[in-house]
Amino acid sequence: MCTRMANYTAADIKALRERTGAGMMDVKKALDEANGDADKAMEIIRVKGLKGATKREGRSAVEGLVAASVKDGVGIMVEVNCETDFVAKADKFIELGNTVLEVAVANDVIDLETLLAAEYNGRTLGDHVTEEGAVLGEKVVVRRLARVEGTYVDAYLHRTSKDLPAQVGVLMAVGSDSEQAQTAAHDVAVHTAAYAPSYLTRDEVPAETVENERRIADETARAEGKPEKALEKIVEGRLTGFFKEIVLVDQPFAKDPKVTVGKVLSDAGTEVVGFARFRVGN
Repeated sequence: MCTRMANYTAADIKALRERTGAGMMDVKKALDEANGDADKAMEIIRVKGLKGATKREGRSAVEGLVAASVKDGVGIMVEVNCETDFVAKADKFIELGNTVLEVAVANDVIDLETLLAAEYNGRTLGDHVTEEGAVLGEKVVVRRLARVEGTYVDAYLHRTSKDLPAQVGVLMAVGSDSEQAQTAAHDVAVHTAAYAPSYLTRDEVPAETVENERRIADETARAEGKPEKALEKIVEGRLTGFFKEIVLVDQPFAKDPKVTVGKVLSDAGTEVVGFARFRVGN
C-alpha cells in the first residue's frame, strides 16, 4: 500500500498560519487541497472563510488592537477587534489594523461610518475588513475611531502583554508645543492609560450623573448617622472624591499623587484641549 506524502513541511504550515491566523487543521486541509501551493491554499482559506462569515456575525469580538497616528496637530486612533488573542497577535491582523489606521489618516475621517465607507483598493474599507476576517476565520470589526486636534498631540500605546499588539491607546492634545508642554502631554497620556478618566473637566460630567452621586452621598451619610449640620460638607467632600476618580484634571497625578493632573499641566504652561482613551474590549 502506497501512502501519498504531503507536498509541504511543518515550516510551511507555520508560515501560512502566521500569514492568515487560521487554525492548524484549516491550514493543513487547505495545503492538502492545494497540493502544497501556499498561495492557492491562502485563496482556499479566504473563500471558505467568506462562506462562513454569516455564521460569525453573532460571535463576540473582544480581543484586538489599538493603533494611533499623529500628523500636523491631528491625532487619529482606531480599535480593531477579533475573537481570540491568537488572531490578535497574527501578522496579518496587525497589518489589517495598520491599514485601517492608514485609511483613516489619509482621508482625515471624523467618524466610523465615513471610515468604513472610504475607498481602499477598489472597494470600501468595510468590505476589505470583512474579507480579511474571512481569511483569519474570525469575526473582525473596526469598533471605534477617535480624532483630536491641538497645538501638540501625544499618542501613547501600551501593551498589556509582550506577545500582543497594543491593547490600550491614548491621544492627548494640548494647547502649546513648548518642550515642557510636550513632556507634560506625554506624562499625562501615560497617566490616562492607567487611570482611565471619563471626562476632561467637571463641567463635562452630565448634570444627572452629578445629582445622582450627590443623592447617594447624602443617603449614605444619613444611614451612617452623620449629624444633620455636617451633611452638606460631607456630601460635598464625597462628591469631590467622585470627581477625582472620573475627571482627568482633578485626578492625583500618577507620578506625584500630591498634585493634580491640572496642576502638572498649568505648571508646564499648557492645558488639555482634547483627549481619547481606548482599551480593547472595554
